[in-house]
Amino acid sequence: MADWTEKYRPTTLSEVRGNDTARDEFAEWADTWDEHREPAVLHGSPGVGKTSAAHALAADKGWETVELNASDQRTADVIERFAGRAAMNTTLSGASNADSRGERDRGRQLVILDEADNIHYQKDYGGKQAVTKLLKEANQPVVLIANDFYEMSRGMRSACREIEFRDVSARSIVPVLRDICRREGVEFEARALERIAESNDGDLRSAVRDLQSSVGGRASLSLDDVTSGGRDRTVNIFGFLDSVLKESDSAEEALRTAYDTDETPDDLTSWVEDKVSMVYEGEELARAYDHLANADRWLGRVYATQNYRYWRYATDNVSAGVAASRDRTRGGWTRYGGAPWRSTKNATRDAVTSRIAESAGVSIATARREVLPFLQAMTHHCKPRDLTVAMTAWYDFDTDHVAYVTGSGESTNKVQSIVEEARERREELLEAHAGDAFAREGLAAHAESTADTNEGADDAGENADTSGGTDGTTTLDDLAASADDEAGDEDDTDGDTGDGGGRDDGQSGLFDFT
Repeated sequence: MADWTEKYRPTTLSEVRGNDTARDEFAEWADTWDEHREPAVLHGSPGVGKTSAAHALAADKGWETVELNASDQRTADVIERFAGRAAMNTTLSGASNADSRGERDRGRQLVILDEADNIHYQKDYGGKQAVTKLLKEANQPVVLIANDFYEMSRGMRSACREIEFRDVSARSIVPVLRDICRREGVEFEARALERIAESNDGDLRSAVRDLQSSVGGRASLSLDDVTSGGRDRTVNIFGFLDSVLKESDSAEEALRTAYDTDETPDDLTSWVEDKVSMVYEGEELARAYDHLANADRWLGRVYATQNYRYWRYATDNVSAGVAASRDRTRGGWTRYGGAPWRSTKNATRDAVTSRIAESAGVSIATARREVLPFLQAMTHHCKPRDLTVAMTAWYDFDTDHVAYVTGSGESTNKVQSIVEEARERREELLEAHAGDAFAREGLAAHAESTADTNEGADDAGENADTSGGTDGTTTLDDLAASADDEAGDEDDTDGDTGDGGGRDDGQSGLFDFT
């Protein structure tokens, strides 16, 4: 039996139900694209019709589609090779589009990047930077699809026109289910369709799947069939927060809600820690923080031992423990706001340390404790600029990575210009050198060519970092010389040796860079 969610997927934009305002705004964006040439981001809960709307729009306009989703590898190379080629005004067959308006419209392509808020730092290496570049340079319409708008990077958000798809109400879901039953020749009780719509309030796709599961190949559908064929729905993060912080749910019920939430225990901890002070006060807030501290300890054990069975204890504390701290229930609606700052910052920190560790061949812990603090001290507020550019090019950092390391604002012109200059430097080195060692060879050649000019300054020994290049700025040679002097004076305390021959592994990553 065919999947009804695919069989009855909207084929035109007018068939998209429950989001008339977003649908009309999306159509207006496409009709006037030649005037503004902005990319768009469609965001909202799963199952509300975002991806279907994108494909339906392309069908209405007669545009080809090029789609990348989370099941595809979305590295910088893949994005530039596939989506980038389409967005740069090239057809799938490789032929350039014609100049006349009519031929250009017929050859136009809609580039769809699904789950844009779920581009991983590890698997999709360089993907966020490549998408941001694509959004700024594309000559074809580009649509990003996201569940959580604030999980996207700031650069991606600011480059797009935001179009929000809201949860589809039960009242809008019922007519869709009724139409499917009639087209399938299934007799139904009205109350049965209402039950499905109510249990899937907000998620049209899940409602259609529940309808197909409840019918089960029969020619009729009753309320009893729905009761036995229903399916649990994932709780979103705001439903979890209400269950823990506000509602009359018991500690056990709050724990069950946590298990139904599609978030990891560390993310749940970050959300509750960030939002609990909006609801709790006084002694109940103090008790809640005690449980959050316990959750944080268990998370620390997970990261230290890589034993993820400890996650359950963190979940117990952040859900049941915090819920048990309540003195009373709260009614009304609470504006929780976007994703917690700590969660975003931790994700950036993890991405930075992962790239450092991969480049240096050391562990994540060593990169975080031994290398990152040096980089932060050397490039504080992007000074010196040349060194910051070199660091950005070496580790292929994005704007959010540079902002985290240097302590500068991610959206500042300084950070953005450093990332652009670093990208140009990497491209120049790629052209000038063959193989994987181009960056190391390029920096080594630079060090060798300037060694003679700095020979006098090297006599200063451990004070070599005060001698600049010929233009008065600090150079990589100066830092390397200073670091070599300091390393020569220190014993190898743990007995391990890194690439520097006698240096510990923690510092080897820094020497690789300098």
